[in-house]
Amino acid sequence: MVLSDRSIKEALHEGRIVLRPLDPADIQPASVDLHLDRKVLVFSNSRQPYIDVKESMEQLTEMVEMPDENHPFILHPGEFVLGSTMEHIELPDDLVARLEGKSSLGRIGLVIHSTAGFVDPGWKGNLTLELSNLARLPITLYYGMKIGQISFLRLTTPAERLYGSESLGSKYQGQTEPTASRSHRDFPPASN
Repeated sequence: MVLSDRSIKEALHEGRIVLRPLDPADIQPASVDLHLDRKVLVFSNSRQPYIDVKESMEQLTEMVEMPDENHPFILHPGEFVLGSTMEHIELPDDLVARLEGKSSLGRIGLVIHSTAGFVDPGWKGNLTLELSNLARLPITLYYGMKIGQISFLRLTTPAERLYGSESLGSKYQGQTEPTASRSHRDFPPASN
């Protein structure tokens, strides 16, 4: 069951959902608008000939920062970068969340997530956005702009193992800025 605006407000008031900063005007009928933070993780294609999912991706990207809301980041056609929500989000044990794009931005070819639109119970942190430009023209991205929306769904029962539990090996708990893939952690260490 998707939470309505009334249920979202109740969960926020009770502290069951944490979303900060929060402008009450961003609460929609069944979601909350999210905003783009100032840091963007850009892929440096000249550093490596390919992406090896068994290797750390740290050296493959570099962080770019928008100085203010008047100086945009230009996302070129076909370009893929990682951004982040301004909002810090925390979920209780009986809710999951879905991250979706804004229809106004989708209509110009901006996609805000490739696959990572699901937020597990127990999540704490800012969400990394997978930003792609499907249009044939560059798109400007501004610090603080509405970039997406998050909706909340109730589980049938509270989850037994929350995201961030040591037994799950959660790789992104507590992130505060765009975070490169940590897929290499899913593989056993290479033997020499």
